[in-house]
Amino acid sequence: MIRTVESEQHVSAPVLAAYSYCEAVTGQQARNFAYGIRLLPTPKRRAMSALYAFSRRVDDIGDGALAGDVKAARLEDTRALLTRVRAGEVAEDDIDPVAVALAHAAEAFPIPLGGLDELIDGVLMDVRGETYETWDDLKVYCRCVAGAIGRLSLGVFGTEPGARGAERAPEYADTLGLALQLTNILRDIREDAEGGRTYLPSDDLAKFGCSAGFHGPTPPEGSDFVGLVHFEVRRARALFAEGYRLLPMLDRRSGACVAAMAGIYRRLLDRIERDPEAVLRGRVSLPGREKAYVAVRGLSGLDTRHVTRRTVRRRA
Repeated sequence: MIRTVESEQHVSAPVLAAYSYCEAVTGQQARNFAYGIRLLPTPKRRAMSALYAFSRRVDDIGDGALAGDVKAARLEDTRALLTRVRAGEVAEDDIDPVAVALAHAAEAFPIPLGGLDELIDGVLMDVRGETYETWDDLKVYCRCVAGAIGRLSLGVFGTEPGARGAERAPEYADTLGLALQLTNILRDIREDAEGGRTYLPSDDLAKFGCSAGFHGPTPPEGSDFVGLVHFEVRRARALFAEGYRLLPMLDRRSGACVAAMAGIYRRLLDRIERDPEAVLRGRVSLPGREKAYVAVRGLSGLDTRHVTRRTVRRRA
């Protein structure tokens, strides 16, 4: 069982200010993530905002316009900051609010901070322009940039006392992260291509005649682009099905948070499946009202009950 701290002692003004900064970053920049963490109690919501703000900083370095060597140097600076956080060397009056908030969160919850090292490693893969031959190769990258976030988040959520199979919770959290990242990759095919990046495995691209890449609003001539997208959608759905086994292991509000975030991405996947070529015309997204509905559905526990019933039927 993974325990967390549900209550908190007095939080100093500098730490509260640091958390407020991280929550502002999350609210402004996390289009989908923010819908889920709003459902958490205050201590968990603050800790998740600190994780997001640090992760956002790492991602922004990787996505920026700086030269590759400068990006790599800044990522290593960020790793050095993480080392300070891990060593308890960040004071409450430190000038970096993200470091202050993350340090406090790491004291309050058993967050496996090594996951943030993995995130930095994954962004360094982007900086180096790595490509992926097979799904197994791509999984390494996805585990760094998304699976690790799932495991970090589980450190905040914890698992319910007596939850059956809780020893596998980190595995399920990791798998759910892979599902979200593969959905992201499908959604951002055109945008990534314009930035010179290709994430889908080259084996899959070749199988469906898409090795020429995606450089316009229409698929490569003679390709089976729809077949490619449907193939990857099925892979993502299998990952979601496995990762959702985490839900019954969480308390109600943590489960609602995960169900909301994952539910938004599953609906994105539905849209992509219905109109695969839409990802070549622009970014596929959900309207705010639909995201809000998914969040309410998560809070209702519908997804958790569905997974629980399915698991019981399997055991019967």
